Amino acid sequence: MNMRSVLYLPIICLYLIFSFINMSGQSNDSVKNSNIPRDSLALSLVLQNVMQSHPSIKEAEEALNTADARIGLAKSGYYPNVDVSASFVRIGPVPSIDFPSLGSFQLYPENNYSAALNYEQTLYDFGKTAKNVTLAKESKTLYNQSIDLIKQKLALLTVSTFYSLVYLQEAIRIKDEQLATLKEHLEFIEKKKATGSATQYEYLSTKVKISNTESQKLDLTTMQKIQRSVLNTLIGMPAITSLNVKQEVTLTRPAVPEDSLISYAFDHRIEMAMAKEKEKLAGLQYQVIKSQNNPMLDVFASGGGKNGYIPDLNTFKANYSVGLGLKVPILNGTRLKNNLLQAKSTINNSAFETEIARRNISNEVTENEAYCIAARQKISQFELQLAQAEEAFSLAKINFKSGAITNLDLLDAETSVSESRLLLLKSNIDYNVSVYKLNIAVGNKMY
Repeated sequence: MNMRSVLYLPIICLYLIFSFINMSGQSNDSVKNSNIPRDSLALSLVLQNVMQSHPSIKEAEEALNTADARIGLAKSGYYPNVDVSASFVRIGPVPSIDFPSLGSFQLYPENNYSAALNYEQTLYDFGKTAKNVTLAKESKTLYNQSIDLIKQKLALLTVSTFYSLVYLQEAIRIKDEQLATLKEHLEFIEKKKATGSATQYEYLSTKVKISNTESQKLDLTTMQKIQRSVLNTLIGMPAITSLNVKQEVTLTRPAVPEDSLISYAFDHRIEMAMAKEKEKLAGLQYQVIKSQNNPMLDVFASGGGKNGYIPDLNTFKANYSVGLGLKVPILNGTRLKNNLLQAKSTINNSAFETEIARRNISNEVTENEAYCIAARQKISQFELQLAQAEEAFSLAKINFKSGAITNLDLLDAETSVSESRLLLLKSNIDYNVSVYKLNIAVGNKMY
Protein backbone atom coordinates (compact mmCIF):
# COMPACT_ATOMS: atom_id res chain seq x y z
CA MET A 1 0.00 0.00 0.00
CA ASN A 2 1.55 3.34 -1.00
CA MET A 3 1.57 6.50 1.08
CA ARG A 4 -1.27 8.11 -0.85
CA SER A 5 -3.55 5.17 -0.02
CA VAL A 6 -2.58 5.36 3.64
CA LEU A 7 -3.39 9.06 3.83
CA TYR A 8 -6.73 8.59 2.10
CA LEU A 9 -7.88 5.97 4.61
CA PRO A 10 -9.33 8.44 7.19
CA ILE A 11 -11.27 10.20 4.42
CA ILE A 12 -12.74 6.88 3.37
CA CYS A 13 -13.63 6.12 7.00
CA LEU A 14 -15.35 9.49 7.36
CA TYR A 15 -17.39 8.78 4.27
CA LEU A 16 -18.53 5.49 5.80
CA ILE A 17 -20.09 7.34 8.71
CA PHE A 18 -22.66 9.03 6.51
CA SER A 19 -23.50 5.81 4.65
CA PHE A 20 -24.55 3.96 7.80
CA ILE A 21 -28.09 3.16 6.61
CA ASN A 22 -27.27 -0.23 5.13
CA MET A 23 -30.22 -2.56 5.36
CA SER A 24 -28.18 -5.61 4.41
CA GLY A 25 -26.47 -5.60 7.79
CA GLN A 26 -29.56 -5.15 9.91
CA SER A 27 -30.61 -8.76 10.24
CA ASN A 28 -27.52 -9.91 12.16
CA ASP A 29 -27.40 -6.79 14.34
CA SER A 30 -31.09 -7.01 15.13
CA VAL A 31 -30.54 -10.49 16.55
CA LYS A 32 -27.72 -9.24 18.74
CA ASN A 33 -29.74 -6.23 19.92
CA SER A 34 -33.07 -7.97 20.37
CA ASN A 35 -32.79 -7.46 24.13
CA ILE A 36 -32.72 -3.66 23.88
CA PRO A 37 -35.68 -2.18 25.80
CA ARG A 38 -38.21 -0.34 23.65
CA ASP A 39 -39.59 1.96 26.35
CA SER A 40 -37.72 4.74 28.14
CA LEU A 41 -34.52 3.97 26.25
CA ALA A 42 -31.54 5.76 27.83
CA LEU A 43 -28.96 7.61 25.76
CA SER A 44 -26.09 5.77 27.47
CA LEU A 45 -27.53 2.41 26.38
CA VAL A 46 -28.05 3.64 22.82
CA LEU A 47 -24.45 4.87 22.58
CA GLN A 48 -23.19 1.60 24.03
CA ASN A 49 -25.02 -0.47 21.41
CA VAL A 50 -23.93 1.80 18.55
CA MET A 51 -20.28 1.51 19.59
CA GLN A 52 -20.54 -2.27 19.91
CA SER A 53 -22.45 -3.18 16.78
CA HIS A 54 -22.22 -0.51 14.09
CA PRO A 55 -20.66 -1.94 10.89
CA SER A 56 -18.63 1.21 10.18
CA ILE A 57 -16.73 0.70 13.43
CA LYS A 58 -16.32 -3.02 12.85
CA GLU A 59 -15.03 -2.38 9.34
CA ALA A 60 -12.50 0.15 10.63
CA GLU A 61 -11.42 -2.26 13.38
CA GLU A 62 -10.97 -5.01 10.80
CA ALA A 63 -8.56 -2.70 9.00
CA LEU A 64 -6.24 -3.06 12.01
CA ASN A 65 -5.66 -6.66 10.94
CA THR A 66 -4.53 -5.34 7.58
CA ALA A 67 -2.22 -2.89 9.34
CA ASP A 68 -0.68 -5.72 11.38
CA ALA A 69 -0.15 -7.69 8.18
CA ARG A 70 1.64 -4.72 6.60
CA ILE A 71 3.90 -4.44 9.64
CA GLY A 72 4.73 -8.14 9.30
CA LEU A 73 5.33 -7.68 5.59
CA ALA A 74 7.74 -4.81 6.26
CA LYS A 75 9.59 -6.91 8.86
CA SER A 76 10.00 -9.72 6.33
CA GLY A 77 13.02 -7.84 5.01
CA TYR A 78 14.88 -9.05 8.08
CA TYR A 79 14.25 -12.72 7.32
CA PRO A 80 15.87 -15.05 4.75
CA ASN A 81 14.31 -16.46 1.61
CA VAL A 82 14.61 -20.26 1.30
CA ASP A 83 13.41 -22.29 -1.66
CA VAL A 84 13.94 -25.59 -3.44
CA SER A 85 14.60 -25.67 -7.17
CA ALA A 86 14.82 -28.56 -9.63
CA SER A 87 15.18 -28.71 -13.40
CA PHE A 88 15.57 -31.03 -16.36
CA VAL A 89 17.05 -29.78 -19.63
CA ARG A 90 17.70 -31.78 -22.81
CA ILE A 91 20.10 -30.12 -25.20
CA GLY A 92 21.06 -30.82 -28.77
CA PRO A 93 23.31 -30.83 -30.55
CA VAL A 94 25.62 -31.62 -27.65
CA PRO A 95 28.89 -29.60 -27.68
CA SER A 96 31.94 -31.85 -28.17
CA ILE A 97 35.70 -31.66 -28.82
CA ASP A 98 37.64 -33.85 -31.29
CA PHE A 99 41.22 -34.88 -30.46
CA PRO A 100 43.36 -36.52 -33.15
CA SER A 101 43.89 -40.17 -32.46
CA LEU A 102 41.84 -39.90 -29.25
CA GLY A 103 38.35 -39.46 -30.59
CA SER A 104 35.47 -37.13 -29.71
CA PHE A 105 34.54 -36.00 -26.17
CA GLN A 106 31.15 -34.51 -25.10
CA LEU A 107 31.28 -31.38 -22.97
CA TYR A 108 27.71 -31.80 -21.60
CA PRO A 109 25.29 -34.70 -21.31
CA GLU A 110 22.21 -34.71 -23.49
CA ASN A 111 19.94 -34.92 -20.44
CA ASN A 112 20.79 -32.47 -17.66
CA TYR A 113 19.34 -32.84 -14.15
CA SER A 114 19.74 -30.55 -11.16
CA ALA A 115 18.15 -30.04 -7.72
CA ALA A 116 19.14 -27.55 -5.02
CA LEU A 117 18.17 -25.95 -1.71
CA ASN A 118 18.68 -22.19 -1.99
CA TYR A 119 19.17 -19.66 0.82
CA GLU A 120 19.33 -15.88 0.46
CA GLN A 121 19.30 -13.13 3.08
CA THR A 122 20.02 -9.44 3.24
CA LEU A 123 22.83 -8.80 5.69
CA TYR A 124 22.63 -5.03 5.66
CA ASP A 125 20.51 -2.55 3.69
CA PHE A 126 21.58 0.68 5.40
CA GLY A 127 18.26 1.25 7.20
CA LYS A 128 15.89 0.59 4.31
CA THR A 129 13.92 -2.19 6.06
CA ALA A 130 13.91 -0.34 9.40
CA LYS A 131 12.34 2.71 7.78
CA ASN A 132 9.64 0.58 6.13
CA VAL A 133 8.81 -1.04 9.49
CA THR A 134 8.55 2.35 11.19
CA LEU A 135 6.26 3.63 8.43
CA ALA A 136 3.98 0.58 8.75
CA LYS A 137 3.76 0.96 12.54
CA GLU A 138 2.89 4.65 12.30
CA SER A 139 0.25 3.83 9.69
CA LYS A 140 -1.43 1.57 12.25
CA THR A 141 -1.55 4.53 14.64
CA LEU A 142 -3.51 6.42 12.01
CA TYR A 143 -5.91 3.48 11.67
CA ASN A 144 -6.56 3.57 15.43
CA GLN A 145 -7.20 7.30 15.32
CA SER A 146 -9.62 6.78 12.44
CA ILE A 147 -11.63 4.38 14.60
CA ASP A 148 -11.85 6.99 17.36
CA LEU A 149 -12.97 9.60 14.85
CA ILE A 150 -15.70 7.32 13.48
CA LYS A 151 -16.94 6.65 17.01
CA GLN A 152 -17.01 10.36 17.80
CA LYS A 153 -18.96 11.17 14.63
CA LEU A 154 -21.41 8.34 15.27
CA ALA A 155 -21.83 9.54 18.87
CA LEU A 156 -22.74 13.02 17.62
CA LEU A 157 -25.23 11.60 15.11
CA THR A 158 -26.74 9.37 17.81
CA VAL A 159 -27.10 12.24 20.28
CA SER A 160 -28.78 14.48 17.70
CA THR A 161 -31.20 11.71 16.69
CA PHE A 162 -31.92 10.75 20.31
CA TYR A 163 -32.80 14.28 21.40
CA SER A 164 -34.86 14.84 18.26
CA LEU A 165 -36.98 11.89 19.38
CA VAL A 166 -37.18 13.29 22.92
CA TYR A 167 -38.58 16.54 21.55
CA LEU A 168 -40.96 14.85 19.11
CA GLN A 169 -42.37 12.51 21.75
CA GLU A 170 -43.09 15.37 24.14
CA ALA A 171 -44.38 17.63 21.36
CA ILE A 172 -46.85 14.95 20.24
CA ARG A 173 -48.04 14.51 23.82
CA ILE A 174 -48.63 18.27 24.13
CA LYS A 175 -50.51 18.29 20.82
CA ASP A 176 -52.70 15.43 22.09
CA GLU A 177 -53.53 17.50 25.16
CA GLN A 178 -54.34 20.48 22.93
CA LEU A 179 -56.64 18.35 20.76
CA ALA A 180 -58.44 16.97 23.81
CA THR A 181 -59.02 20.50 25.13
CA LEU A 182 -60.15 21.81 21.74
CA LYS A 183 -62.65 19.00 21.36
CA GLU A 184 -64.05 19.72 24.82
CA HIS A 185 -64.46 23.36 23.80
CA LEU A 186 -66.10 22.28 20.56
CA GLU A 187 -68.67 20.21 22.48
CA PHE A 188 -69.27 23.19 24.78
CA ILE A 189 -69.78 25.51 21.80
CA GLU A 190 -72.13 23.04 20.12
CA LYS A 191 -74.29 23.00 23.25
CA LYS A 192 -74.28 26.79 23.40
CA LYS A 193 -75.05 26.98 19.71
CA ALA A 194 -78.08 24.75 20.20
CA THR A 195 -79.45 27.29 22.68
CA GLY A 196 -78.51 30.21 20.43
CA SER A 197 -75.84 31.62 22.76
CA ALA A 198 -72.87 30.78 20.49
CA THR A 199 -72.16 32.07 17.00
CA GLN A 200 -71.21 30.18 13.87
CA TYR A 201 -67.90 32.09 13.94
CA GLU A 202 -66.95 30.56 17.31
CA TYR A 203 -67.88 27.11 16.05
CA LEU A 204 -65.87 27.40 12.78
CA SER A 205 -62.89 29.03 14.48
CA THR A 206 -62.66 26.13 16.92
CA LYS A 207 -62.92 23.63 14.06
CA VAL A 208 -60.09 25.43 12.26
CA LYS A 209 -57.93 25.29 15.41
CA ILE A 210 -58.58 21.55 15.68
CA SER A 211 -57.63 21.04 12.02
CA ASN A 212 -54.42 23.04 12.40
CA THR A 213 -53.43 21.13 15.52
CA GLU A 214 -54.13 17.79 13.86
CA SER A 215 -51.99 18.84 10.88
CA GLN A 216 -49.14 19.84 13.21
CA LYS A 217 -49.42 16.51 15.01
CA LEU A 218 -49.28 14.66 11.67
CA ASP A 219 -46.05 16.47 10.77
CA LEU A 220 -44.57 15.64 14.16
CA THR A 221 -45.60 11.98 13.87
CA THR A 222 -44.01 11.72 10.42
CA MET A 223 -40.77 13.23 11.70
CA GLN A 224 -40.86 10.86 14.67
CA LYS A 225 -41.18 7.87 12.34
CA ILE A 226 -38.15 9.04 10.33
CA GLN A 227 -36.00 9.67 13.40
CA ARG A 228 -36.97 6.30 14.87
CA SER A 229 -35.85 4.66 11.65
CA VAL A 230 -32.48 6.43 11.88
CA LEU A 231 -32.03 5.43 15.53
CA ASN A 232 -33.05 1.83 14.83
CA THR A 233 -30.52 1.64 12.01
CA LEU A 234 -27.79 3.03 14.24
CA ILE A 235 -28.30 0.37 16.91
CA GLY A 236 -28.99 -2.43 14.41
CA MET A 237 -32.72 -2.90 14.97
CA PRO A 238 -35.33 -3.25 12.19
CA ALA A 239 -36.21 0.22 10.89
CA ILE A 240 -39.90 -0.12 11.82
CA THR A 241 -39.22 -1.01 15.48
CA SER A 242 -41.13 1.32 17.80
CA LEU A 243 -38.69 2.77 20.32
CA ASN A 244 -39.38 5.35 22.99
CA VAL A 245 -36.60 7.39 24.58
CA LYS A 246 -36.38 9.22 27.86
CA GLN A 247 -35.08 12.69 28.48
CA GLU A 248 -31.63 12.66 30.04
CA VAL A 249 -30.32 14.94 32.75
CA THR A 250 -28.64 17.98 31.26
CA LEU A 251 -24.98 17.31 30.51
CA THR A 252 -22.40 19.56 32.13
CA ARG A 253 -20.27 21.91 30.06
CA PRO A 254 -16.59 21.08 29.60
CA ALA A 255 -14.66 21.76 32.79
CA VAL A 256 -12.37 24.13 30.92
CA PRO A 257 -12.15 27.93 31.26
CA GLU A 258 -13.87 29.67 28.36
CA ASP A 259 -10.68 31.42 27.29
CA SER A 260 -8.87 28.05 27.11
CA LEU A 261 -11.44 26.04 25.13
CA ILE A 262 -9.69 26.43 21.78
CA SER A 263 -6.21 25.56 23.05
CA TYR A 264 -7.71 22.61 24.94
CA ALA A 265 -9.36 21.45 21.71
CA PHE A 266 -6.04 21.63 19.84
CA ASP A 267 -4.57 19.22 22.40
CA HIS A 268 -7.51 16.78 22.51
CA ARG A 269 -9.27 16.74 19.12
CA ILE A 270 -8.79 13.51 17.17
CA GLU A 271 -8.69 15.46 13.91
CA MET A 272 -5.69 17.45 15.11
CA ALA A 273 -3.88 14.30 16.24
CA MET A 274 -4.61 12.68 12.85
CA ALA A 275 -3.36 15.73 10.98
CA LYS A 276 -0.09 15.65 12.93
CA GLU A 277 0.19 11.91 12.37
CA LYS A 278 -0.22 12.46 8.62
CA GLU A 279 2.63 14.96 8.73
CA LYS A 280 4.78 12.40 10.50
CA LEU A 281 3.85 9.70 7.99
CA ALA A 282 4.65 12.01 5.09
CA GLY A 283 8.11 12.63 6.58
CA LEU A 284 8.67 8.89 7.05
CA GLN A 285 7.58 8.20 3.49
CA TYR A 286 10.13 10.77 2.29
CA GLN A 287 12.86 8.94 4.21
CA VAL A 288 11.72 5.56 2.82
CA ILE A 289 11.92 6.85 -0.74
CA LYS A 290 15.28 8.44 -0.06
CA SER A 291 16.61 5.09 1.21
CA GLN A 292 15.71 3.30 -2.03
CA ASN A 293 19.17 4.21 -3.42
CA ASN A 294 20.97 2.72 -0.41
CA PRO A 295 23.35 -0.19 -1.14
CA MET A 296 22.36 -3.75 -0.22
CA LEU A 297 24.65 -6.49 1.02
CA ASP A 298 23.29 -10.01 0.57
CA VAL A 299 24.51 -13.51 1.39
CA PHE A 300 23.46 -16.53 -0.64
CA ALA A 301 24.06 -20.26 -0.49
CA SER A 302 22.87 -23.18 -2.54
CA GLY A 303 23.40 -26.91 -2.11
CA GLY A 304 22.13 -29.88 -4.08
CA GLY A 305 23.17 -32.14 -6.93
CA LYS A 306 23.46 -32.25 -10.72
CA ASN A 307 25.02 -34.23 -13.54
CA GLY A 308 27.39 -33.06 -16.25
CA TYR A 309 30.72 -33.36 -14.42
CA ILE A 310 33.74 -34.75 -16.34
CA PRO A 311 34.74 -37.50 -16.77
CA ASP A 312 31.36 -39.22 -16.24
CA LEU A 313 28.85 -36.69 -17.50
CA ASN A 314 25.78 -38.72 -16.53
CA THR A 315 26.73 -39.25 -12.88
CA PHE A 316 24.64 -37.22 -10.43
CA LYS A 317 27.01 -35.47 -7.99
CA ALA A 318 26.53 -33.22 -4.94
CA ASN A 319 27.47 -29.58 -5.38
CA TYR A 320 27.21 -26.24 -3.53
CA SER A 321 27.81 -22.53 -3.93
CA VAL A 322 28.21 -19.78 -1.30
CA GLY A 323 28.81 -16.12 -1.80
CA LEU A 324 28.18 -12.46 -1.01
CA GLY A 325 26.46 -9.92 -3.20
CA LEU A 326 26.67 -6.14 -3.08
CA LYS A 327 24.25 -3.94 -5.00
CA VAL A 328 24.99 -0.23 -5.27
CA PRO A 329 22.48 1.84 -7.29
CA ILE A 330 24.23 4.39 -9.46
CA LEU A 331 21.72 5.77 -11.92
CA ASN A 332 17.96 5.28 -12.17
CA GLY A 333 17.05 8.08 -14.52
CA THR A 334 14.97 10.72 -12.69
CA ARG A 335 12.76 8.29 -10.79
CA LEU A 336 14.30 8.97 -7.38
CA LYS A 337 14.33 12.71 -7.92
CA ASN A 338 10.68 12.85 -8.94
CA ASN A 339 9.58 10.46 -6.18
CA LEU A 340 11.29 12.71 -3.64
CA LEU A 341 9.61 15.77 -5.12
CA GLN A 342 6.25 14.03 -4.85
CA ALA A 343 6.94 13.02 -1.23
CA LYS A 344 8.01 16.59 -0.43
CA SER A 345 4.74 17.87 -1.90
CA THR A 346 2.85 15.40 0.32
CA ILE A 347 4.69 16.80 3.35
CA ASN A 348 3.65 20.33 2.41
CA ASN A 349 0.04 19.26 1.83
CA SER A 350 0.00 17.55 5.23
CA ALA A 351 1.15 20.77 6.86
CA PHE A 352 -1.66 22.64 5.08
CA GLU A 353 -4.17 20.02 6.26
CA THR A 354 -3.00 20.54 9.83
CA GLU A 355 -3.56 24.27 9.54
CA ILE A 356 -7.00 23.69 7.99
CA ALA A 357 -7.89 21.36 10.87
CA ARG A 358 -6.69 23.99 13.34
CA ARG A 359 -8.89 26.67 11.80
CA ASN A 360 -11.93 24.38 11.53
CA ILE A 361 -11.57 23.37 15.17
CA SER A 362 -11.38 27.03 16.22
CA ASN A 363 -14.57 27.78 14.31
CA GLU A 364 -16.40 24.73 15.70
CA VAL A 365 -15.50 25.54 19.30
CA THR A 366 -16.51 29.19 18.94
CA GLU A 367 -19.75 28.29 17.14
CA ASN A 368 -20.85 25.60 19.60
CA GLU A 369 -19.94 27.74 22.59
CA ALA A 370 -22.13 30.54 21.18
CA TYR A 371 -25.02 28.10 20.61
CA CYS A 372 -24.61 26.80 24.15
CA ILE A 373 -24.79 30.29 25.65
CA ALA A 374 -27.76 31.24 23.46
CA ALA A 375 -29.65 28.05 24.39
CA ARG A 376 -29.05 28.71 28.10
CA GLN A 377 -30.41 32.24 27.72
CA LYS A 378 -33.45 30.97 25.81
CA ILE A 379 -34.25 28.55 28.64
CA SER A 380 -34.45 31.46 31.08
CA GLN A 381 -36.50 33.47 28.59
CA PHE A 382 -39.03 30.71 27.91
CA GLU A 383 -39.30 29.78 31.59
CA LEU A 384 -40.44 33.34 32.21
CA GLN A 385 -42.72 33.23 29.15
CA LEU A 386 -44.35 29.99 30.35
CA ALA A 387 -44.93 31.44 33.82
CA GLN A 388 -46.55 34.52 32.27
CA ALA A 389 -48.67 32.39 29.91
CA GLU A 390 -49.91 30.23 32.80
CA GLU A 391 -50.77 33.31 34.82
CA ALA A 392 -52.59 34.81 31.83
CA PHE A 393 -54.50 31.55 31.37
CA SER A 394 -55.59 31.58 35.01
CA LEU A 395 -56.90 35.11 34.61
CA ALA A 396 -58.60 34.15 31.34
CA LYS A 397 -60.51 31.33 33.08
CA ILE A 398 -61.77 33.77 35.72
CA ASN A 399 -62.79 36.31 33.09
CA PHE A 400 -64.49 33.62 31.00
CA LYS A 401 -66.59 32.48 33.95
CA SER A 402 -67.62 36.08 34.56
CA GLY A 403 -68.47 36.54 30.86
CA ALA A 404 -65.79 39.18 30.27
CA ILE A 405 -64.15 37.23 27.43
CA THR A 406 -65.32 34.75 24.82
CA ASN A 407 -64.58 31.07 24.45
CA LEU A 408 -62.08 31.88 21.69
CA ASP A 409 -60.13 34.21 23.98
CA LEU A 410 -59.88 31.42 26.53
CA LEU A 411 -58.66 29.03 23.82
CA ASP A 412 -56.00 31.51 22.74
CA ALA A 413 -54.75 31.80 26.31
CA GLU A 414 -54.63 28.04 26.68
CA THR A 415 -52.86 27.66 23.33
CA SER A 416 -50.24 30.16 24.48
CA VAL A 417 -49.47 27.94 27.46
CA SER A 418 -49.02 24.89 25.20
CA GLU A 419 -46.84 26.79 22.75
CA SER A 420 -44.71 28.16 25.60
CA ARG A 421 -44.22 24.63 26.93
CA LEU A 422 -43.08 23.52 23.48
CA LEU A 423 -40.64 26.43 23.19
CA LEU A 424 -39.21 25.71 26.64
CA LEU A 425 -38.89 22.02 25.75
CA LYS A 426 -37.08 22.85 22.52
CA SER A 427 -34.72 25.25 24.26
CA ASN A 428 -33.83 22.55 26.80
CA ILE A 429 -33.24 20.03 24.00
CA ASP A 430 -31.13 22.57 22.08
CA TYR A 431 -29.08 23.22 25.20
CA ASN A 432 -28.43 19.51 25.76
CA VAL A 433 -27.39 18.98 22.15
CA SER A 434 -25.24 22.13 22.11
CA VAL A 435 -23.43 20.97 25.28
CA TYR A 436 -22.77 17.59 23.65
CA LYS A 437 -21.49 19.32 20.53
CA LEU A 438 -19.29 21.62 22.60
CA ASN A 439 -17.81 18.64 24.44
CA ILE A 440 -17.12 16.95 21.11
CA ALA A 441 -15.73 20.16 19.65
CA VAL A 442 -13.12 20.41 22.43
CA GLY A 443 -12.21 16.71 22.05
CA ASN A 444 -13.97 15.04 24.99
CA LYS A 445 -15.09 11.50 24.18
CA MET A 446 -18.87 11.05 24.20
CA TYR A 447 -18.96 7.27 23.99
